[in-house]
Amino acid sequence: MAVRGREARGGGPRGRRRAAGVLLAALLTASACTDPADPDTFLTTGALDAALERRAAAVLAHDPAGYLDGLAPDAAKLRAAQRTELDRLADVPLKSWTYDVKDITEQDGQWATADVELRYRIAGYDTAPVATRRVLELMRDGERWYITEDRPAKGSSGQLWQQGDVEVVEGEHSIVLGVGRSRNELRQVADTVDLAVPAVSDAWPRPWNRRVVVLVPDSVEDMAGLLGSPEASYRGIAAVTTGEVGGTGKSPAIADRVIVNPQAYATLGSFGQRIVLTHETTHVATRTSTSTATPVWLSEGFADWTAYRGEDRAADTIAPELAEAVRTGMTPAELPADPDFGFDGDPAKLAGAYEGGWLACELIAERWGKEKLIAFYEAVGAHDGRDGAVEQAMDAVLDTTPEQFTADWRDYLATRLG
Repeated sequence: MAVRGREARGGGPRGRRRAAGVLLAALLTASACTDPADPDTFLTTGALDAALERRAAAVLAHDPAGYLDGLAPDAAKLRAAQRTELDRLADVPLKSWTYDVKDITEQDGQWATADVELRYRIAGYDTAPVATRRVLELMRDGERWYITEDRPAKGSSGQLWQQGDVEVVEGEHSIVLGVGRSRNELRQVADTVDLAVPAVSDAWPRPWNRRVVVLVPDSVEDMAGLLGSPEASYRGIAAVTTGEVGGTGKSPAIADRVIVNPQAYATLGSFGQRIVLTHETTHVATRTSTSTATPVWLSEGFADWTAYRGEDRAADTIAPELAEAVRTGMTPAELPADPDFGFDGDPAKLAGAYEGGWLACELIAERWGKEKLIAFYEAVGAHDGRDGAVEQAMDAVLDTTPEQFTADWRDYLATRLG
């Protein structure tokens, strides 16, 4: 399922989820003057940037001495934790790892607080970085500044390597990073994604990276930690896709991560697992054409249309909740609204929302054709904001109106599910 920053599939809320970085520590050289009123004693953005560049270089070189150099010699617990995190990163093929100091928000000459963004890319997979915000607390001791605390900024979340040793399995089109999961389990996930990528490329014949990064944590609790959300929101969700969309669909996308809930995913058969990962892979492929203008019924419906495309399954088998509603005279009056895709609501309503979005895209593909469906998706995502996006795209691409399309969709539900 797709999310405005987080896309999920279980069977969709909006927002942005950024991964959190490792605990940082930087050693900075400052003036020898000890007068706290002297501006030379204050930490500067340039000095902190320079120190964090050295820190980043140590991560890429897997240099423990350089990585730990900024920590106080007597901070044994912190040094041990930092060394453990570096060791857990050893098998992750990093292409880049950078820090960007956004602001030094407060300081008095001896203490300082900084807002920092960590950005990293996985070699061969990420065309753009994952970004996460951190808050650093720093203390000046003599001529040196030490980072004494590193915590996620509000709204940020954790990183997989903070949860345990990372196992890495690569496929033809995928890389799967897992913690606490067997290598065989991760290999099966990679193989399933490798099947999904060609199917998605056939449904979405637009340029995309055709490479997918999948994270498999040890539990749904750990999955929630990677997303910065309550565990209860994901218990029945097999996988989610995180990433960012541009405000108009014209901005480059931040790197996506498909995150698997190992407990829910394991309950699915091979068919269900393939549907879930094809759905999530579709969100990765369509990211640059998905924006805040895109309604959730369209992004989720298109992902399901791609996943079920070519499968020999009856519509009422794929959409049982909506089929029951149609047969009992409760056909929805309108297309699913964004809140209908919330994880914390009625599971039957959530399932019906997905099914309604899928059948809306089925209708477009059947009546207007695959290329028109793709063009409609792109036209909506390219619009400057939500207001008027669907209306204008329906007029320009499908030569219809939302009112007429809704009526046609209701008739289509009766035909396919009645």
